[in-house]
Amino acid sequence: MRRAILCTVTLVLLSLTGPSAHAAVTPRAVTPNYLVRYTFDEPAPLADVSGHGHDLTPVSRHGGTFFTVRHGKGSALVFPPPCRLDPCPRIALRAWPAADLNPGTRPIRFGATVRLDSDETTKGENVLQKGYSASGSQWKLQIDGAEGRPSCVFVDDRRRAIHLALSSIGVADGKWHRLECRRAGSKVTILVDNVRRGGMTIPADLAVNNQIPLSVGGKGSFSNNDQFQGALDDVWVSIGK
Repeated sequence: MRRAILCTVTLVLLSLTGPSAHAAVTPRAVTPNYLVRYTFDEPAPLADVSGHGHDLTPVSRHGGTFFTVRHGKGSALVFPPPCRLDPCPRIALRAWPAADLNPGTRPIRFGATVRLDSDETTKGENVLQKGYSASGSQWKLQIDGAEGRPSCVFVDDRRRAIHLALSSIGVADGKWHRLECRRAGSKVTILVDNVRRGGMTIPADLAVNNQIPLSVGGKGSFSNNDQFQGALDDVWVSIGK
């Protein structure tokens, strides 16, 4: 079995045994216990349909906005298209800071369904996150580089090392893909369309606790907000299962 090469932003390459892109394993199916879920369906596309009250509010700059498109039996959100010359439209959707979205060291799963074209990639596009890597700890789902490879990021609330598990395949092909990050103890797994496409080991005591809002589609409305540029649907978070 080929070793999967996984990277962290600290530029340390970690070799971990496990299923590779050519020997992917479908993990055990477990229905998430939704703490947050956004289906983006009308008439209230930014409502948290889990019932926990984490509704989203847009923050934008330079005309940044979203619109809805038909997806399946409901709708999805489309974010601003690529822009190469500032000032560019910027938008993020944010939920009020809430302690129940801090997993600490508990198991956490989070994900989204995305559609991204080959000309909509950047060095990093944020799909879903809580916290920042530079301060306050973080968990995050993002899409990286020209190939549009999803990744899962975890940062501890005491140690600033960034732990990044990168998918072995990209998703920038104009098709819908279901992405999921899972953390249980020291094990992080990234799934694409319900198949394991990467993973890594992190410190078992890594804890994520912060007072920063949950953000969807970008980390804010400032110029380097890592703007998501495609279509997004079915964003969710589950903690403790």
